[in-house]
Amino acid sequence: MPDAQHEALIITGLKNAHAMENQALSIMRPQVARIEHYPEVARRLEQHISETEGQIARLDELLNQFGADSSTLKDVALSLSGGMAAMGHTMAGDEILKNSFANFAFEHFEIAAYKSLLILSELGGHGSATSVLLENLKEEEAMAQWLDENLAAVTTRFASLKEEGRTAKV
Repeated sequence: MPDAQHEALIITGLKNAHAMENQALSIMRPQVARIEHYPEVARRLEQHISETEGQIARLDELLNQFGADSSTLKDVALSLSGGMAAMGHTMAGDEILKNSFANFAFEHFEIAAYKSLLILSELGGHGSATSVLLENLKEEEAMAQWLDENLAAVTTRFASLKEEGRTAKV
């Protein structure tokens, strides 16, 4: 049977993941609202927003299984910081590129977080959490792969729009 220390670790990790996913939403939603010239990016971000909402719901279910709630303070704090990060790029003439770089980095942060949670789940004997964490991890890996595979196309489109004298930033 898992001990209290391992349970506390997994609960803290799940609360952190919940806040991280809320932060992701606060980053992606403003990006989608601003995109004009990159419809493929907007579509993939919209898809990932939907996936992220599902991830949050799954994390809520896991937290409920442990008799815990998400941390409102963490959720709000990280959502605010995510929103500020998204706003910071709006000033840049190459906003779409900066967003692409930041999104790629953030996806890898999420991947690392889920891999760590999977280890904590295993160490604590919380096998019931494994399938949920793996599902979230797979979605993050797929988004990171999409961003990686599409960076060249986004960069090329950005350069092409700039050469034509058109607004290319979003």
